[in-house]
Amino acid sequence: MELQVKDKVFMLAASSKGLGYGIARELAKDGAIVCLASRTETELKLAAKKLHQETGAEVFPFVMDAASPDSILNWTNAVINRFERIDGLLVNAGGPPAGGFQDFTDNDWLKAFELTLMSAVRMIHAVLPSMKANGGSILTITSMSVKEPIETLLLSNVFRSGVTSLVKSLAKELAPHQVRVNNLMPGRIDTDRVRSLDQIKAQQSDLPVEDIQKANCKTIPLGRYGSTDEFGKAGAFLLSEAASYITGASLQVDGGLIKTVW
Repeated sequence: MELQVKDKVFMLAASSKGLGYGIARELAKDGAIVCLASRTETELKLAAKKLHQETGAEVFPFVMDAASPDSILNWTNAVINRFERIDGLLVNAGGPPAGGFQDFTDNDWLKAFELTLMSAVRMIHAVLPSMKANGGSILTITSMSVKEPIETLLLSNVFRSGVTSLVKSLAKELAPHQVRVNNLMPGRIDTDRVRSLDQIKAQQSDLPVEDIQKANCKTIPLGRYGSTDEFGKAGAFLLSEAASYITGASLQVDGGLIKTVW
């Protein structure tokens, strides 16, 4: 299947590694122009160099903090000034800290609100003038927690569910402009974030992290964690013209882990 993304311009937040990089890599392999963003300049430059060397695609890196309105706007303006259009946007940001209800202050809640929900609102708002003129696609990354809340990820559970509702609402509102909006829900994908959460659980349980990972794999019907390449293929598909009749959808990439019907 061809993604039909050659020479199209995609903005990908939090894409210097992990899930975002996996999607960027798949788009680049099919000839897209990928505009990577990350808070960490060193990691961002390394990712851009690696991606260009692997795929030959044009890569435009930009240092961006998803919790900063000005940073999001500066990134968007830089892409438009460089390429004069935006064809796709990946909404992505690092997850808020793990913990239970009694662990968090009002300030923790506000920070998670800014990072997880308002970053999505602001990124989408910034690209809409370009997308309404030319059409385009928007993809958010949330979590399996929007269907089955995860015990230790209260902040993520609450605000990623809000992003999912935003996606469903915008899909209808933006459809007349030929702008598609979808959501991707990772299960246990082998990323730094998931490894960190496994390490936290191992410390709390006083067990080797390998035991935690083995126990987790037993709950996954496919019996293993997913790879960023597998996740990237799903994300690139939803952003691409190959998914031109899909909007308002939430796709789980979880090896069968989520047990809910809907």
